[in-house]
Order: sequence, then C-alpha cells, then structure tokens
Amino acid sequence: MKQKFTSRSPIGVFDSGIGGLTVAKSIFRLLPNENIIYLGDSARLPYGTKSKETIILYSIECLKFLLKKKVKLIVIACNTSSAISVPFLSKITTVPVLGVINPGASAATQTTKNHKIGVIGTRATINSEAYQKQIKKLDKKAKVFSQNCSLFVQLAEDGWTDNEIAELTAKEYLTDIKKSGIDTMILGCTHYPILRDTIQKTMGAKINLIDPGEETAKEVKKVLSERNLLNKQKKNGYHKFFVTDFPVNFKSISERFLGKKISEIKKVKLT
Repeated sequence: MKQKFTSRSPIGVFDSGIGGLTVAKSIFRLLPNENIIYLGDSARLPYGTKSKETIILYSIECLKFLLKKKVKLIVIACNTSSAISVPFLSKITTVPVLGVINPGASAATQTTKNHKIGVIGTRATINSEAYQKQIKKLDKKAKVFSQNCSLFVQLAEDGWTDNEIAELTAKEYLTDIKKSGIDTMILGCTHYPILRDTIQKTMGAKINLIDPGEETAKEVKKVLSERNLLNKQKKNGYHKFFVTDFPVNFKSISERFLGKKISEIKKVKLT
C-alpha cells in the first residue's frame, strides 16, 4: 500500500482503548505542531485476551482506518499489539509503523547500570516476553525480572492513583521485584504512567522508571526528522479522536489520561 503524504499530514495513533492516550500525550508534549489522529478500538478491548491471529486482524483494520486519513506515520500505542503486529503492518504499508516495545526496551538498557531490569505489565504483555526478548537482544548481560500488575489498569481508569488502595496494591505487586535488585523498571502498560508517583514511591527514588510512551514520542520525532516530515507550522496541531464504542465514563477517563479537555470524540465502524 503506497501512500501519499506531506509534512502537514497527521500522525496516526491506535490502541485497543484509552491507555494509548498516555502515548498520544507524550507526542503532543514533544511535538506540539503535529496533527494527530487517535483511534481507540474500544468495542473489542482488551486485545490481551485474543489470539495472535485476531490481534493481527484487528491491528490491520486499525491501520487501514488511519491510512484512509492520509497519515504520515503510525504509532501502535498498545503493548499487546506492538508485541505481535509491528512486523506484519510494516509489510503492508510504506508509512513508518512504530510500536512501544522497542523504544522502551532500548531506553531501559541505556539507563541501567547493573544490568538488572524490571518489567511490569498486564498478563498478556508479560507472557508474550516481548520486552524480555528485546532487552536481551540489546544487552546480553541483562537480567530481566517481570511482574503482572493487571489491577493497575482498573485503578488508573477509576482515578484511584494516589490513595491507600493504590499504595497497598502497588506494595503487594512490587515487593518481590523490588527485592530483586533492579535499578531500572519499564512501565509496560500504557495505563501505568497514570500511577507513576505511587509506583515510584513504592519502588524508591533510586529506581529509574521508564515510560515507553515518552520514549516512543522521541522515536517519532527522530523518524520524522530523518524523513524531513516534521511539521514546520507555527501553530499547535489539531487532535482528532475516534473510537469504535463509548464505554461508561469514556470521555472523563480519556480527559484524565490526556490531562486536557476533549471537545469531540467520534464513533466509527472499522468493518
């Protein structure tokens, strides 16, 4: 699929729901002049419980939607889809496709001093071993310690990010990984940056927390710069939001994740 686009063309971002908005927020912050189109496939979340074949199919459908919007680059702001779909999507379009796994793993290996790296994420992401494999590829000496922290997703969506329940949950999940001696830890789910302060408090100030969303935003800037596709307009870019369903409290949760008001969210069909 050959696409026509210019530096003014938007960046496309997709996720299975709203977690990817933390990635979009990092892109907004780093590249305020860029136009961005966000697609949340909320009708079919979570992707993490689906088969590999289904995840690839859903990801292709999200890709096709964004390509129709004439995007110049696509970010898969979903750890599950990033772990599985990037190679497949890259084969069917000339538009650059970036996931969140590689930038996160790369930042962790560059940050660690003792080669002990923690990864926290949902069960699907941890079981995929995507971060573990990429870290080992980049640093043969690395020891990776993983922990499923699935309940963090609900805490983030409910806005329970810095209360006693959040702190107790973090302590329960993170006690063992804290004892492992890691000096760096990847927040391997797009919901987790919402709980960053509580996670940092639990792990201690000396532990370096890596947000793959922030690292992906840096990679977006690098790729666009290399291709001379950075938007040079002086004003802030537009941000458009599309979803495949409106779950309960979707708008208020989305605004909490983004840290700004959303004027309009449009519902669309992908098939």
